[in-house]
Amino acid sequence: MSRFLLLDIGAGTLDVLYYDRKAGLHYKAVVKSPVLYFAELAACLPGNMLITGNEMGGGLISRVLRERALHAEVVMSVPAAYTVHHDLEKVRSWGIRVAEDEQIQELSRQGSHRSLHISDLEITRLRQIVEGFGVPFEFDVVGICAQDHGMPPPGMSHLDYRHQIFREFLDKNPYPSSLLYPWHEIPPTFNRLSSIAEAAVQLPADEVYLMDSGMAAILGASMDVRAREKQKLLVLDVATSHTLGAALEGDEIAGFFEYHTSDITLERLERLLFELAEGSLNHDKILQEGGHGAYARKAFGFAAAEIILATGPKRRLLEKSKLPVVFGAPLGDNMMTGTVGILESIRRRKKLEPICFL
Repeated sequence: MSRFLLLDIGAGTLDVLYYDRKAGLHYKAVVKSPVLYFAELAACLPGNMLITGNEMGGGLISRVLRERALHAEVVMSVPAAYTVHHDLEKVRSWGIRVAEDEQIQELSRQGSHRSLHISDLEITRLRQIVEGFGVPFEFDVVGICAQDHGMPPPGMSHLDYRHQIFREFLDKNPYPSSLLYPWHEIPPTFNRLSSIAEAAVQLPADEVYLMDSGMAAILGASMDVRAREKQKLLVLDVATSHTLGAALEGDEIAGFFEYHTSDITLERLERLLFELAEGSLNHDKILQEGGHGAYARKAFGFAAAEIILATGPKRRLLEKSKLPVVFGAPLGDNMMTGTVGILESIRRRKKLEPICFL
């Protein structure tokens, strides 16, 4: 087992890492995210639209489709419509028609709508990227991470539900890698990861694993060479859409928080780091002030933190911080945090030899 393909599907970028364990080589790329790629395609198609495919990350493509529905007909298959919102009545309230398979097939035959098949994993495009590395498009193991809020029960916030899922898992097994799943063992509530898995099993690979990108980022940041000898860590991943901070004691998660990056300030982020280490974060309070939530399992105290390490494409937010922030680069690249995290999770699950992420 030597050839690994690792993908971090984010809001702004798709981060690609090819790692050959036997040769000790790796190749990497940071390209436009699937959601931006398909949003631009959708924006360029005139008139009525027929959207098929699976649930993918929403964001910009959801906005493009909602705006198009104001002056043209937008029809979506049920799986694709979950991209816009998990409550299909809300999707319909925005003027988007959600259709069953027979209706989709009839519209496709009529040719009255421009068709677009959406997916977080577009294999033809991925093949072009990987073959650009000069390596064959075939792998022993594929690992993919993306953010998945789960499918909440009626009346529950998807943000609240996401953290409820994390609490249930981490209370039993407080390691980020515990949320790594073989493609056929993904919990049913993770609809987006399941959709990605449906596409991923078509890849030429012996094994496929999936993971939430938040957990992958926590583990990936902690693999930075400057963090590996520390026992009490604060790590941050300031990504395009979401910011996640975590406290780690050894390899265990002591707590974490999530925010939309656009909603957070340096002052608030510094305060959150203090509260995180002190164990005083309150999930409900974080939700009320517009955050995604928080998990507090135990505390080691801010004064005991041995390092504060930041990664992510928008970590410049911390440039003028008064705190002693170290800008991390696992495997020598700030943008590889998620891919390193899922690679390390797979390594631990399969009990392979340690990897040097210098």
